[in-house]
Amino acid sequence: MKPHDMKRRQMLQGSGALMAAGLFTTLQGLQMRQAHAATRFSNLVTGPYGALAPVNDLSTGLPLLMLPSGFSYKSFGWTGDLMANGQRCPSNHDGMAVVRTRQVGRSTEMVLVRNHERGTGSYANRIQAPGVYDDGLIAGDTALGGTTNLVFRDGNWVSMAPSLGGTLVNCAGGVTPWGTWLSCEEINTNNVSSTGKKHGYVFEVTADPLQTTGQPIVGMGRFAHEAVAVDPKTGIVYETEDARNVSALYRYVPHVTPGGVGSLVQGGELQAARVKGRPNASLIVASMGDEVELEWVTIANPDADITTTAALTAVPPGITSTTNCSGTFAQAWNAGCLQMSRGEGIWYHAGKMYIADTSVGVDSSSRPGRGDGAVWELDLATMKMKAIYVSRGQLVGNNPDNITVSPRGGILLCEDGGNSPDSYGSGSRVFGLTAQGDAYYFAKNTVNLTAAQIAAAGKTINAGDYQGSEFCGACWDPSGRVLFVNIQTPGITFAITGPWARGNQ
Repeated sequence: MKPHDMKRRQMLQGSGALMAAGLFTTLQGLQMRQAHAATRFSNLVTGPYGALAPVNDLSTGLPLLMLPSGFSYKSFGWTGDLMANGQRCPSNHDGMAVVRTRQVGRSTEMVLVRNHERGTGSYANRIQAPGVYDDGLIAGDTALGGTTNLVFRDGNWVSMAPSLGGTLVNCAGGVTPWGTWLSCEEINTNNVSSTGKKHGYVFEVTADPLQTTGQPIVGMGRFAHEAVAVDPKTGIVYETEDARNVSALYRYVPHVTPGGVGSLVQGGELQAARVKGRPNASLIVASMGDEVELEWVTIANPDADITTTAALTAVPPGITSTTNCSGTFAQAWNAGCLQMSRGEGIWYHAGKMYIADTSVGVDSSSRPGRGDGAVWELDLATMKMKAIYVSRGQLVGNNPDNITVSPRGGILLCEDGGNSPDSYGSGSRVFGLTAQGDAYYFAKNTVNLTAAQIAAAGKTINAGDYQGSEFCGACWDPSGRVLFVNIQTPGITFAITGPWARGNQ
């Protein structure tokens, strides 16, 4: 998700020496600068919920978030907290969603599945889950990623249990219409573990951890997955890829519809998006209102090995050094499919997919695909995709990543850009979008704790300033009353409630 830990991202790359991809010509650079000068951006506006102020956690009493007046929150599932099986809660909280809501007696109970974006390490630190994919060794270490399931009942946190283990870098994912979570490995590697397992897949996680199998859905592709979203009308799963300027937009057309637990693993067709009339269209620089129409191309080998830019018929824009890319991207690009910069969150709502690309735009050196981000709206009926938000700088949105849409249609984005100084000080943010595509602040990370504060709260994390850690995993309960969200490090999950009707969420 975040390029801040490149060691983790690159630790398993095994595709060999990389080939030089070439530099932009002077003319190409000039064209990018001219396009940037004419870009129409989103603005920062006053939010419908009003100004932010520090709010203490109702669970620990600690000052962890800034929120608008009238909002409160309860934290749960901190890194190091004990889970139901006696193991400590793993770190690196990431994508998340509510997969089941049901009545238990007179109570309303929700089950959330939460990703843990962890790489490799000691076998003793592996998530001890019912569903295990890879129990082998990778360069002497074991896969530490996976998922945990959280229970929230009548407005209170109840329990936490592991569900999936033996996976790598579980970034985001998506909820299915039949009540499961699709957890995505965000890694490009050709390395094979001692048990013969490859990585870079999608896994289905059930509300009951004991029913999670740990079986990869190979047909959905092997690449640096970010997130997925299912069209409930067709069962088609849309997928994003997070690999700087070598990212495609995919969809998986399953053989079995309507879907159910285990249906996706029974096979389907992986396809990549191509812009009609514009082979190899680049979307890594965009302007508010830009619109393209998509068509879909079949990817012959979804399980292709990671390759290099030498396998591409032409060098995509924004590649300024040697790089590798997924075998699926190579097939897509060579078939004329589009280029995204870093496809991140994706969410379905009312016949449309909302897709965040965290680095659309140019940086101060006019390098394309290194900007502050954008959001695309894909109309599934027409296959027309439009830029509805384009950041003009970190004050308007510092690399939007995870995205969620409320039952009322409000869009919220989690930042992935680290500390975001503004009128409230430092700290990453959750921000909303207006109907016009402008941004407003909804929440700010203020986790900066002393050892004494942590001990008094009964937690085991290290003392320190975590304000620059990203928000992630934002999602709603089906009624739209509770917003759930994570802070990745030190690893905390929040349930936020308040006067939502006062605004557009």
